[in-house]
Amino acid sequence: MNLDLHRTLDALGTIVLGKERQLKLALTCLLARGHLLIEDVPGVGKTTLALALAKVLGLSFQRVQFTSDLLPADILGVSVFERDAASGNSSFRFHPGPIFSQVVLADEVNRASPKTQSALLEAMEERQVSVEGATRPLPDPFFVLATQNPADQIGVFPLPESQMDRFLMRLSMGFPPRVAERALLLEQDRRTLLAELQPSLSPAQLREAQVLVGKVVTTPALVDYLLALIEATRRHPGLKQGLSPRAGLALRRAAQAWALLEGRNGVIPEDVQAVFPAVAGHRLIAAERERVAPTAEAILEAVAIP
Repeated sequence: MNLDLHRTLDALGTIVLGKERQLKLALTCLLARGHLLIEDVPGVGKTTLALALAKVLGLSFQRVQFTSDLLPADILGVSVFERDAASGNSSFRFHPGPIFSQVVLADEVNRASPKTQSALLEAMEERQVSVEGATRPLPDPFFVLATQNPADQIGVFPLPESQMDRFLMRLSMGFPPRVAERALLLEQDRRTLLAELQPSLSPAQLREAQVLVGKVVTTPALVDYLLALIEATRRHPGLKQGLSPRAGLALRRAAQAWALLEGRNGVIPEDVQAVFPAVAGHRLIAAERERVAPTAEAILEAVAIP
């Protein structure tokens, strides 16, 4: 089965202009079976990116607008007592929530209360949900793309560290370059183009690509480089804590996925460097005596390639 991942990237690039690196990282995250957090101001294309990913990969899509009064049942689903008019029998019937989609957009996730945010934890880690005593599997593939408003905006609840660690990557879209923004103003509306977008991969092909990611070779020397980066975050005096073992596994998977997109069957240090800021940035927490945590780029510069 032919997997033309570059054609997928090209299709995404016709919808989200001037953001080639962000699109490549988003597809890398999906290939690595991770979840993506996008933190930025409103209006820079976060929702459009989620819609385009679902459309170009032929995946089912649901959007959940997170608000302060959103309840876990609004995400997971609820059982409703129903009577069958024909038979006269009555029973509780489970109505699945929007989490039972292949792509779930958790829009403005930090506007919901911590209780509601925690409803995503099991789904993102175990790819299943436990509701009213029953465990229900989620679709495969399953991908959560969450957007987050900057922490200085009114009415936001900070995401706990356990929730942040469930996201394989965090990105910022930023404003488009002048050339891309000019094209946005001159061309058709993006939603019109989205409606015309055709899938370039099927869900089965995406699952095959995700399997191929796990087969991309990571040599012992490359693993030593990964360990050096992880240990550097744990020893850094400006950090409260370093990367967890789960973050280390996420870093390896992301590097494998990036290498696959580059057409290689083995990971090289440049693949690790390409994904490290997106994988590690939101996991680096400043020590109490520090105002700002060291950046992922600073960690990369401090660690030599073996």
